[in-house]
Amino acid sequence: MINLPTGSRIWLVAGVTDMRKSFQGLAAQVESKLKEAALSGQLFVFRGRRGNLLKVLWATNDGLCLLSKRLERGFFVWPVTREGKIFLTQAQLVMLLEGLEWKQPKRCHKPLSIL
Repeated sequence: MINLPTGSRIWLVAGVTDMRKSFQGLAAQVESKLKEAALSGQLFVFRGRRGNLLKVLWATNDGLCLLSKRLERGFFVWPVTREGKIFLTQAQLVMLLEGLEWKQPKRCHKPLSIL
């Protein structure tokens, strides 16, 4: 698991992204379409057309990181929105990377009540 600095914001980039893009192409997409600074330390998550490949662009103090994950079976849950960005929590990012439903997670048990 990646330890993100406190206050890091995670953005899911809506729509489909050309997965042939690398550092410069994805950073340019962040700057032009989302009007965000790619070097701001925020994380930007992109998904390919087939839905089984993700790329995460993240700027650290000393450079850009590009992480990718491909699911061998299934696909990553993605919103219907075609434009813009959607804020994710760290917990939602972990679920997304595991191929789980992150939009409406449910508890599998009731929390214990404190008397």
